[in-house]
Amino acid sequence: MQPAVPDPLPRNGKLHLAPASSDAPIGVPARKNGAMSQPSTQGVQHAQPSVGSIAAHRPHTLSAAVSDLDPDIDADLDPYDEDGQVGHDGQELPQGRFLDRERSWLAFNERVLELAEDPNTPLLERANFLAIFASNLDEFFMVRVAGLKRRIATGVATRSASGLQPREVLELIWNRSRELMARHAACYQEDVASGLADEGIHLVRWNELTEKEQSRLFTLFRQQIFPVLTPLAVDPAHPFPYISGLSLNLAVVVRNPVSGHTHFARVKVPPLLSRFLEASPQRYVPIEDVIAAPAHLAELFPGMEILEHHMFRLTRNEDLEVEEDDAENLLQALEKELMRRRFGPPVRLEVEESIDRNVLDLLVRELKISEAEIYPLPGPLDLTGLFGIASLDRPELKYPKFIAGTHRDLAEVESASAPDIFAALRERDVLLHHPYDSFSTSVQAFLEQAAADPDVLAIKQTLYRTSGDSPIVDALIDAAESGKQVLVLVEIKARFDEQANIKWARKLEEAGCHVVYGLVGLKTHCKLSLVVRQEGDALVRYSHVGTGNYHPKTARLYEDLGLLTAKQEVGADLSDLFNRLSGYSRRETYRRLLVAPKSLRDGLVSRIEKEIQHHRAGRPAYVRIKCNSMVDEAVVDSLYRASQAGVPIDVWVRGICAVRPGVAGLSETIRVRSVLGRFLEHSRVFAFGNAGEPEVWIGSADMMHRNLDRRIEALVRVTDPAHRATLNRLLETGMSDSTASWHLGADGNWTRHALDPEGQPLRNVQETLIDARRRRRGTAKP
Repeated sequence: MQPAVPDPLPRNGKLHLAPASSDAPIGVPARKNGAMSQPSTQGVQHAQPSVGSIAAHRPHTLSAAVSDLDPDIDADLDPYDEDGQVGHDGQELPQGRFLDRERSWLAFNERVLELAEDPNTPLLERANFLAIFASNLDEFFMVRVAGLKRRIATGVATRSASGLQPREVLELIWNRSRELMARHAACYQEDVASGLADEGIHLVRWNELTEKEQSRLFTLFRQQIFPVLTPLAVDPAHPFPYISGLSLNLAVVVRNPVSGHTHFARVKVPPLLSRFLEASPQRYVPIEDVIAAPAHLAELFPGMEILEHHMFRLTRNEDLEVEEDDAENLLQALEKELMRRRFGPPVRLEVEESIDRNVLDLLVRELKISEAEIYPLPGPLDLTGLFGIASLDRPELKYPKFIAGTHRDLAEVESASAPDIFAALRERDVLLHHPYDSFSTSVQAFLEQAAADPDVLAIKQTLYRTSGDSPIVDALIDAAESGKQVLVLVEIKARFDEQANIKWARKLEEAGCHVVYGLVGLKTHCKLSLVVRQEGDALVRYSHVGTGNYHPKTARLYEDLGLLTAKQEVGADLSDLFNRLSGYSRRETYRRLLVAPKSLRDGLVSRIEKEIQHHRAGRPAYVRIKCNSMVDEAVVDSLYRASQAGVPIDVWVRGICAVRPGVAGLSETIRVRSVLGRFLEHSRVFAFGNAGEPEVWIGSADMMHRNLDRRIEALVRVTDPAHRATLNRLLETGMSDSTASWHLGADGNWTRHALDPEGQPLRNVQETLIDARRRRRGTAKP
């Protein structure tokens, strides 16, 4: 039975809402869009690969390409006085008006799972969504659950904005994640694996292999797997080994035939080996099955009797805590903290449901983990390995291929070689929409042209995440080596990219770039480029302000916006902001920027309040927001006040959302939608009716405490009327009832709307944008 959130009833002249029940379902209508996160792919290895190919790096699925899960994961602990907040009518806003953010995040990951469960999703994309779900949940436990447990243990946890006590939130997470993980496993076992088998791609277990396949894999095991395995015994002379986070492990029980004593041993599946091995063409077996084959365990424990074996996987707290005020050298402090991260306390234990109770008791005792944190599942564990399967070259089982073209405003300024970006920007601003507009022929070309141009004197750049073979970094190095002044602000605390960013910071320094790490206590998350060019007697500044990272690979998977402009007020703003980041400056106001942590929240709230005045006066008024997360209570309360005044409000959110839409007397004019699909919806847009002169902003900030209080974020005001109209059309399309999306109800449940009343598919906003670009290039499908 689904508990309902009661309609708010007047009590003592005030409006009250009950907090969401901790066991309330999160909606079960049949995608990181966050964390939907799209990872870099890993290879699926053949039966007898070379040593080099079998050891091909299996990328951590939470690294650069995946981790704008960083979008939703960080803790929001900043105080907000919920009591006493006044609504539009002068009455206090009701208690329980915020949805629980952890429950909302789990609902987001359920939407990812629903795309994996959807039979209309191409099969290999379904496998990809299963891997994304698993990767998302890993990071959720490593950060959010770990942080909540730490705060409970230290006594600093407080009641959440939703009204739930910390322990209630933790139990909600345990119960709901258990249900979702069971659905996830069932979707793999009953739908995706069998569907792939029908298409000739077989994901099998060891006992399903033919004798010939087992023989080939035995040769592979002896030659390339056995030498890197290290069985670790547990006895008085051998303490229980350290179990690293997210590693796959084999618990083996053996008996000494001479003494009759039984012993426990652990074998770690080396993380650098491929997750699935190809036993024969298009037949794949998990590597742990190969290791656990009876003849192979006999090789690992010669002379011993193998009694039983079970797979298990541990998740640890992998959040970072760096006290910057006490760190003389942030780089060294962070490197030390990265080492500590490997030894964080356990937060989840996944085991095969067939595990022997005695073995499980041993694991529980040695790992010091509670029964509530044990997740029995059918094998195989760790379905992030499906990223490799999803990368198979079977285009008919994937979304149709789309290759982005050059933006038309840049393509029109073709020269004999490549577009002249500077000449284009002298003519007009360029509004980019990735991945529909090519990143390589726009932002990347902008920086590469700047690096090669002898008239460019300086380049200033923020880097939050970038790829391992980054052409952006190469361009900056080329610019510095040619004598240009190059300032690079590298955010070395970008979650799960810290090690990569430390490497890039040192490489840039060695090339002569001025590298800084931002301001103490603040992450630098804004996406900014500034190029200073000598043109005659004048210095002209060219700018790029974006919503996404300077990451050429994820720019093909993440939906983002960017503004390229030669407008001098934007260039002056960026100059001032970079001076603040690299030197000593107390500037807090800008011409066309809103910058966190000083002016961004207040700037947005004041504009929302202004829409109330316009609506009262009968002038056009609306608020439209597109973001990854909407949980900041001050912003949400401003939306409630505007809704109480009758202002139409649309919120297009990818991940978590604390807004309760459609509540009588509180949020009747608020609609909340979520769109997930082949691309990660990642752009942030803020549009206001402004009495018929629409005001539109784009930038890097989500509506979270961490973005608005603990980060350097920047929004830029879009002034070109055509660009404002384009962005408003985008928002209208995403919010339209004729567009496929999930709708949020006042009770916190999301309902999928994918079909019209006649059972026909609703418009897919991403496919609509793809088709528009194809038509523009004359390559549209008939």
